Amino acid sequence: MSTVDRILDRVLKGERLELEDSVRLFESDEIEKLGHTADILMRRKHPDPITTFVIGRNVNYTNICDTYCRFCAFYRKPGSPEGYVLPDEVIFQKIKETEDVGGTEILMQGGTNPDLPFSYYTDLLKAIKQRFPNITMHSFSPAEITKMQEVSGGLSLEEVVRLLHEAGLDSLPGGGAEILDDRIRSKISRLKGTWREWMDIMQIAHRQGMNTSATMVIGFGETMEERALHMLRIRQAQDECISNKYNSKGFLAFIPFTFQPDNTNLVRERETPEAYLKTVAMGRIILDNVPHLQSSWVTMGPEVGKLSLSYGCNDFGSTMMEENVVSSAGAVHKVNIESILTLIREAGKIPAQRNTKYDILKVFEEGTHADRDFVMQN
Repeated sequence: MSTVDRILDRVLKGERLELEDSVRLFESDEIEKLGHTADILMRRKHPDPITTFVIGRNVNYTNICDTYCRFCAFYRKPGSPEGYVLPDEVIFQKIKETEDVGGTEILMQGGTNPDLPFSYYTDLLKAIKQRFPNITMHSFSPAEITKMQEVSGGLSLEEVVRLLHEAGLDSLPGGGAEILDDRIRSKISRLKGTWREWMDIMQIAHRQGMNTSATMVIGFGETMEERALHMLRIRQAQDECISNKYNSKGFLAFIPFTFQPDNTNLVRERETPEAYLKTVAMGRIILDNVPHLQSSWVTMGPEVGKLSLSYGCNDFGSTMMEENVVSSAGAVHKVNIESILTLIREAGKIPAQRNTKYDILKVFEEGTHADRDFVMQN
């Protein structure tokens, strides 16, 4: 029995992987074996052959940013004639359009805009909740929250997160994690903060009863050890959330995807579908305490997204009616609801619409279609 086989056999017997064995699997080229193990683990956690998705919309409320990440093609410097802040009424209209097609989630993110006061965010959240009480605001990355604290006039991070939550912020997306290792973070974005600062905000949210998600972006030149450390650090934080019995389920989902280099200041080759699928499988193998693993069809394309459903993913992510960040960097894959139903079925699964908490809202049995359909807009 090979080393990889022995490690995977221990995993299937319930043993947790630590760093050394995790690195060995990351360095392995036996991707199908990793995928097979991940699929078994997924089926144990989610025995019904259902793959979920959420009808949601990305609202990029501003592209003005003073973090200057080398890998981002979306941001504009403060003072740029191409910079914008969306008027509130435009944001309300986008949310109404989302509700009109049965959408339940708004992923509102932008740059770290130094010109917006903290009251901008709390006032906007209150106005959204007043108009759309049933919409889930799954919004703002840790980097944005750090900027909010900087402009808040002396509030602590705990107070900033609490006030956002009270104003209508329901959960935090995992944006800005990239690779949770400071060597890589300083290489790609000197101003974005350490991995510990990203994690601190996530854990503050957990302590205040909010759920979050975790992302991972591969392809920055990180080592296999750094990829493994990223996952192990998420697992440790989730252990802490569970053991402390916060009124939160912590990280509800893990979403890995690949760096999109087009139009950015970071010259790298695109990661292969094989590298992505290996990362997906490793996510399921290492993160035994994170319930959901989300496919990233936006960056990888629908066919690879479909294949990921046999590598440990149980969720197809968001319909993403609007997406401007990774599309600015060359990811142009677009899928409507009907296509999502077809792709999930072609993978041998039953599609189901969920909400942000992963409660199933509607199961699309064979032969049923979306009540309404839409095409992604940019």
